[in-house]
Amino acid sequence: MAGGIFDHEGEDRPLTEINVTPLVDVMLVLLVIFIILAPAMANSLRVTLPRASGENVVAAAPLTVVLRADGSTAIGEETLSADALSVRLREAAQRDPETPLRIDGDGATPYQQVAQLLSLAQKSGIRKIAFTTQAP
Repeated sequence: MAGGIFDHEGEDRPLTEINVTPLVDVMLVLLVIFIILAPAMANSLRVTLPRASGENVVAAAPLTVVLRADGSTAIGEETLSADALSVRLREAAQRDPETPLRIDGDGATPYQQVAQLLSLAQKSGIRKIAFTTQAP
């Protein structure tokens, strides 16, 4: 009988296993089609964004603190003690709570000094902190 398998006794029994090779072939072809078409479809999507009127939001200028390798701390060219730095950070946070703190640290600055500055900024009420780095 066609489509059957003969066992050792010569009886014809139906095929009970599913042949998945055609299914895998179809899936691989579909995968290749989607890989090729996906970038083209992503670039062809055009969206008309809604327009709204309102005033422009100006982000606050960051307060830049420089941590030097010798352990000193400065804002701009002015070297500050820990107490003076705390006062300046608190004043900046009171003026605008969204003022970002930008930390320019020397590569040889001890981590303890960075941790102390982060703690001082948190106690002062500054919530946005960024580290300045150089591209490799």
